[in-house]
Amino acid sequence: MANWGFLTNHARVLLYLARDPGARLRDIAASQGITERSAHAIVTDLTRAGYVVKRKDGRRNRYQIEAHLPLAELGTTEPVVGEVLDLMLGPAGRGEEPPGLALAH
Repeated sequence: MANWGFLTNHARVLLYLARDPGARLRDIAASQGITERSAHAIVTDLTRAGYVVKRKDGRRNRYQIEAHLPLAELGTTEPVVGEVLDLMLGPAGRGEEPPGLALAH
């Protein structure tokens, strides 16, 4: 098996948040084999770029993926983030979210 992967850590964290919108940074870090500090930096990058919206839910954060946005590096309006997530996870592969926090289309 190769010692590299097709997806960046940013893409892998985005996929993780799509599956589990209520994930804690420590869970994200452990699942991806990165430090909690790196997980925080990646979530911050995704939030600043507008791909993720972070909301407080009690003492925890919940993350909403802005699925209607185009992928940054392609320089085109297609495909959008949601289409790529559907391809990777399947439409049913995303985490259940309370009303109002669903993926924005």
